[in-house]
Amino acid sequence: MQNKIAVARVGKLFGEARKGGVSVTLYDSFPDDFDFETEPLFVEIDSLEVPLWCHSIEYRGQKGATIHFDDFDTPRRSEELVGKELFMTCDESDPDNDEFYMEDLIGFSVECGSAKGEIVDYYDSEHNPLFGVDFGQGEQLIPAAEEFILHINFEKGHIKMQLPEGLLEL
Repeated sequence: MQNKIAVARVGKLFGEARKGGVSVTLYDSFPDDFDFETEPLFVEIDSLEVPLWCHSIEYRGQKGATIHFDDFDTPRRSEELVGKELFMTCDESDPDNDEFYMEDLIGFSVECGSAKGEIVDYYDSEHNPLFGVDFGQGEQLIPAAEEFILHINFEKGHIKMQLPEGLLEL
């Protein structure tokens, strides 16, 4: 089974007219370690999931990039992508294998916006479970709530979170 995650939106055509590059806005879900040479992005065209292989990607700040796709090498072809969301797929071959205990996340690196830290403890409470996270200034307690977790990479031991403004005191 494939699970789609929206990672970017195509804004406009970019660059030389004959090359067909596009300017995209990257979402927080876009992986920092994206390998454009081996992983495709996907777009939905006429209700079909179309793989897009990147010829090149040039990051522009934290939230932007210019991408040239292999098969969308003219402005006319690239115009089809403007306004569309780009997706990545995640394999979930065993749907029963997505269970884990929050305690399993102790030792994982954490990224909350520009703050980076490590989960050093988990405090189990029926009403308010908390992670103890060290951002380099001692342990801070943050809610261990699903709605704040954007992505968990179990292979790399990394969690990407988005917390409400003002929750972190750094």
